[in-house]
Amino acid sequence: MSNQIKHTSSQNFTDGELVSVLTTQPIDRLLDYKAPKEGVKLGSYVEVPLGPRKVIGVVWCEGKGDYDKNKIRTISNRLDVPEMQPEMMEFLSRAGRYTLTPINGMLKLATRAPGLANPPSMKTVYIKGDAEVDRMTPARERVLNTLRDTTDMQFTAKELTESAKVSISVIKGLVSQGVILELESPRDLPYAQLDPFFPSQKLTFDQKSAGEILRKNIRLNEYNTTLLRGVTGSGKTEVYLEAVSECLLLGKQALILIPEIALTVEFLDRLKKRFGEKPAQWHSGVTMTEKRRCWRMVAEAKAQVVVGARSSLYLPFKNLGLIVVDEEHDISYKQEDGVLYSARDMAVMRASIEQASVVLASATPSLETWANADIGKYNRVDLTERFGDARIPEILAIDMRDQPMERNSWISPHLKNEVELRLERGEQSLLFLNRRGYAPITVCRKCGDQVGCEQCDARMVEHRFQGYLMCHQCGETKQMPNVCPSCGEVDCLTAVGPGVERLAEEAQENFPKAKISVLSSDMLISAQALKTRIKEIALGDADIIIGTQLVAKGHNFPLLTLVGVIDSDLALMGGDLRAAERTFQLMRQVAGRAGRADKKGIAFLQTHQPEHSVIKAILKGDEEEFWKSEAQQRRLNNMPPFGKLAGVILKGPNLNDVFNLANNMVKNAHILNSINAQIYGPAPAPIARVRGNHRVRILVKASKETMLQNSLMKWKNSFKIPKDIQVTIDIDPQSFY
Repeated sequence: MSNQIKHTSSQNFTDGELVSVLTTQPIDRLLDYKAPKEGVKLGSYVEVPLGPRKVIGVVWCEGKGDYDKNKIRTISNRLDVPEMQPEMMEFLSRAGRYTLTPINGMLKLATRAPGLANPPSMKTVYIKGDAEVDRMTPARERVLNTLRDTTDMQFTAKELTESAKVSISVIKGLVSQGVILELESPRDLPYAQLDPFFPSQKLTFDQKSAGEILRKNIRLNEYNTTLLRGVTGSGKTEVYLEAVSECLLLGKQALILIPEIALTVEFLDRLKKRFGEKPAQWHSGVTMTEKRRCWRMVAEAKAQVVVGARSSLYLPFKNLGLIVVDEEHDISYKQEDGVLYSARDMAVMRASIEQASVVLASATPSLETWANADIGKYNRVDLTERFGDARIPEILAIDMRDQPMERNSWISPHLKNEVELRLERGEQSLLFLNRRGYAPITVCRKCGDQVGCEQCDARMVEHRFQGYLMCHQCGETKQMPNVCPSCGEVDCLTAVGPGVERLAEEAQENFPKAKISVLSSDMLISAQALKTRIKEIALGDADIIIGTQLVAKGHNFPLLTLVGVIDSDLALMGGDLRAAERTFQLMRQVAGRAGRADKKGIAFLQTHQPEHSVIKAILKGDEEEFWKSEAQQRRLNNMPPFGKLAGVILKGPNLNDVFNLANNMVKNAHILNSINAQIYGPAPAPIARVRGNHRVRILVKASKETMLQNSLMKWKNSFKIPKDIQVTIDIDPQSFY
């Protein structure tokens, strides 16, 4: 179905008039219905009969009338929510065309809130009371922890019992004691008003100047995008909150995208300090009741600011004035399953349609964003100094070829001495390794077999602290065996390579008196637990922090003066297009955790290749030189952002069938040849089997001026694809696994 539908604002349809409705169902066309007695408007959310069911849809345009009118059914119900704005309809259409997603799939993204068809009503909810529990049990503790972790949320009985994994009797028992309160509440309450004049942190001269530029951009009332580049610790957040403040003054709505929901709690507290109240939030950690409330209040302009994950980009904003993409370089902004899209790029697209401002904030911007700022397509604002007395840390290399390392040890003698020096001073150290778990490989000493996932071509990672093996591709877990699954030998399995758990074990052996804390996404139960632990560490409740990529994202530890990167070469392995860029970003971000208060920080990178161009660039600290060099290499090879890439992924249960189709597609690619596109493959994906499906990849490269999407769809549609094989096209792929 073509996404190119023209929308006329404020169009009304009276009783019996034909309208075309877009539903969320996998149907490749709009469906004609008769308007109900009360009539509908363009963009009205409706319930329509489809076979024996009723499904949600949107009045997309006037009806075609190319169907027997006697068989055309009437819209069942017009939902009591504001109409979809013409700008939102245009955004969904354009985003669908760009990502090659059927428009019904885009509508599904935009209606991911439960109970939209339900009328406004009251509901019974539970919140934390002031009374103390008379007797603590594990079940009661889980309930109280759930309420404590989400202090701004209301829970229905179903949500609270499921979140805390308890029965309703446990809830009722706590209600009878007043430990938690049972209330009748309107189903969808407006959010508290945020105050742009609320007393806030005093800004430096540079922050104030940068903030005023962003405020002026909001006042233009036209589309613009600004790269806000600031060194780690320079106070970028306070600067872009100035733009949010301007939105509030002008009565506009703002969306702040953040890359990691574990940061949400801390970030919401920060916004409350700035504006007096907390904003709305939208991410996977929010209850269904809260999602429905957020969706409706956004549509009614009763939610001024939303803090959310990438999917919040599809909320029905009524008067959107600003989108902030915090840590815009972060790879988690790319949706890698279902609808494949980059939230950063879609934010720019949506703002251009809404005539809104975009702020792309990062200490280490993506090459795409840097290049757009370099040619003047985006504005650029730089913060070059850290806030207050903090100084940018020095970054040095430890050449591991010169270090006498003991077997199964990963902390070099040089780094060990540096950590001991900080322990003597009462300062904190961070040891960084971007590998979760205890060890990436478990191998049999007798037969050499590596314990793998039964559903994927991937090794299972040992998580010793939790007592299981886990596949990081499909999430499958199993208990650590005491016999080899391949040869049956007893007590022969051994861990190979380090993860953060194993690194923590080594650190405890080397520094027996030190208090060690591990920060990893699979070690923390909730966002609130992470917030609590980070606060404790910031106050000094750890001497050594062992962390994965989670620690590189926005945390402030005033006592931290030393960062040691255990394996700086890890991300440089393989042939990933963005390996150099991502290594540079991650190392700079991690190093930036040191010296964020009045004490000078230093970072050491353990590396076996200190002469590598990326390592040298990190040490030198000349970021502009790195981006220019990286840009030149990409330009010479016609690679993004100076060329276009599309990944074509075929997957199915039978390897021969998948490869046969892939080979046939490559041999018969006349449509792509006609636009001078280059085709690479087919080849097995680096992880060739996931969840039982074999995966084969084809890569298509074209010049930047080429209209690649249309040709790709014509090419794909020219083949009869078997039902058990799925062919997915990923525009602008960010990973090649």
